[in-house]
Amino acid sequence: MTCEEKFFEIYHKESECVDFCPYRVCPIGAHSDHQYGKITGLAIDKGIRIAYSIKHNGVVELCSLQFDKRAQWHIAGVPMIKENDWADYLRGATLQLSKRYPLSVGLSGVIEGSLPIGGLSSSAAVTLVFLKALCHVNNIVLTETEMISLAVSVENDYVGVSSGKLDQSCEIFSKKDYLLYLDTLDDHYELIPTNENMPPYDIAIFFSGVERSLAGSKFNMRVDECRSAAYALKAFAGMEYGKFAETFLRDVPREIFEQYKGKLPETWRLRAEHWYTEFERVEAGAEAWRKGDLEAFGRLSFESGHSSIYNYQTGSPELKTLYEIMTRTEGIYGGRFSGAGFKGCCMALINPDFVESIEREVESLYLKEFPALRGKYQFVICHSTDGIGK
Repeated sequence: MTCEEKFFEIYHKESECVDFCPYRVCPIGAHSDHQYGKITGLAIDKGIRIAYSIKHNGVVELCSLQFDKRAQWHIAGVPMIKENDWADYLRGATLQLSKRYPLSVGLSGVIEGSLPIGGLSSSAAVTLVFLKALCHVNNIVLTETEMISLAVSVENDYVGVSSGKLDQSCEIFSKKDYLLYLDTLDDHYELIPTNENMPPYDIAIFFSGVERSLAGSKFNMRVDECRSAAYALKAFAGMEYGKFAETFLRDVPREIFEQYKGKLPETWRLRAEHWYTEFERVEAGAEAWRKGDLEAFGRLSFESGHSSIYNYQTGSPELKTLYEIMTRTEGIYGGRFSGAGFKGCCMALINPDFVESIEREVESLYLKEFPALRGKYQFVICHSTDGIGK
């Protein structure tokens, strides 16, 4: 059943509008944006759709095809504390938008996600598509940077996830057949076209069968460990430092890290090691893409996945297994965890000629290790697409 069909079933009429926001993959640049690093990204042709109509009484009434509970609130009475359910991102979006613009009407809507939750920034996608809908019915026009800022504030200030702007930026700025190359320090970005000499590729998604919530994971702890490393490095080097929450690894030159990394606690050193090497991988990856060198780009993506495991120390047993299988599978140029890496999925850039053998081999080897996930594990082929801002 689609969101349009469910809307008709509930309200006995057609919805007035349908909006879509794509999911995203980040081949290189993971665990970097919250420290103002650089990232690469591609929006994919799967995502979140919402069918909706205006409600003049100011009520927001939503249901999801993925969750049982219906959510409802008034635009002027959003709960100030999250309720720990799927609609928290949307309550937060209503609250954050109302702080900047007057809201006069609500909406009734049905939300539909085209892939399982975990690793493809579904939380950012559902926030953005709902913001677009709520702005539409209230005749509000947001710039792309406003959309990103609002969506990030929902995650940081309402839901309580210390994320950066990678997800939202990819889902807004991306363009079909281009690689997004973004510096999260100043939001400068480049859309690098697919080089005419680059071999064809598909984007493969390997769902572990285990879903996750960032708010309940060690995501925020990793962010604090990065900040702790930056704070300590500044102190060791005699650099000026201020509030802990306003301290980032981007503030600290690589040579300072190399000089004082031996004084850092092991976990802080490893987090910083990942960040600095990932920064370099992103820059090298952008150049490889520009030249059409998909082999080199893929190797860098695999290296990113390796660093995520051994330096950033993330990855569930399921995702680590998927990653290791991917590195040994013919036809896969490169890949890594998609998202925070605590559960969810892996992504890979693959040779389209090997789709069937990749699907068969990865599934066989993975389910041999985790037979209980048969029926939950999924393999999906995607392609790049335009972001919601295009």
